[in-house]
Amino acid sequence: MTYSIVARDPQTGEMGVAVQSHWFAAGNVVPWAEAGVGAVATQATVEISYGPRGLDLMRAGATSSEALEELLARDKDRDVRQVAMIDVTGEVATHTGASTIPEAGHARGPAFSCQANMMWANTVWDAMARAYTGASGDLATRLLDSLDAAEAERGDIRGRQAAGILIVGAEPLDEPWRGVRMHLHTDDHPDPLADLRRLVDLHRAYDRLEAAEELILDDDREGAAEAVAAALRLAPGSDEDRFWGAIDMASSGMLEEADRFIRESFASDPGWEELLRRLVAHKLVELPAEAAERFLG
Repeated sequence: MTYSIVARDPQTGEMGVAVQSHWFAAGNVVPWAEAGVGAVATQATVEISYGPRGLDLMRAGATSSEALEELLARDKDRDVRQVAMIDVTGEVATHTGASTIPEAGHARGPAFSCQANMMWANTVWDAMARAYTGASGDLATRLLDSLDAAEAERGDIRGRQAAGILIVGAEPLDEPWRGVRMHLHTDDHPDPLADLRRLVDLHRAYDRLEAAEELILDDDREGAAEAVAAALRLAPGSDEDRFWGAIDMASSGMLEEADRFIRESFASDPGWEELLRRLVAHKLVELPAEAAERFLG
């Protein structure tokens, strides 16, 4: 009922899982990952415990192959499971049970595995692997390209419904939630892959806004302005990005540009103007007096 990919980026050490399925909220069920430990996709007749228990075993020192072998040995229903794991070294282990609903199979390559079941065609997993190895860009982009390749082979015999992506960092952390670089899912959508790409772009836009704030603190106004502009290109329809981007621009002295974006936010909903009044009144934003007068006078 699902196609997915697990992978480790050899340049950054990031690990990730991406998935699409005709199953509600599959992006919240299939992918599991922990920074500096590994990543897991558990699907077909899903046994969720392969995710957290697989990570527990890899965190304790097991390779992906050892972890998967141990969990399969405990599972009397392993023939209806499909599971893929990757560890922090990039070693991959994959299982497609003999009774998994056809078409089902998997294709592995250096530091990645593509797996699918209940597909129209047995070409899906190989197409995913080719797309991933031939793609460029960051890990998220390559994972999404792999999912698109599955859909180009007609994908799930039941159609489309949900998709998700989870990416974590390379280093283990005492607070592992801080290692999550991206965790997005669209749970019930007629075109989940397109919606997931929209969410990834929005996530990147917020990353650019955070970068702009850091650049302002470093007194790099030109760099901050470029970061805000990049955020707004990625998410042109986001009032949130327009509003906070305008605040960053104003803080960088770009009042003309900031004024246009702040007016667009105010026009979309009067709550944005009231929010700015409260932020200024309680000194929760560092807005030049000239900008505050211009926006709220």
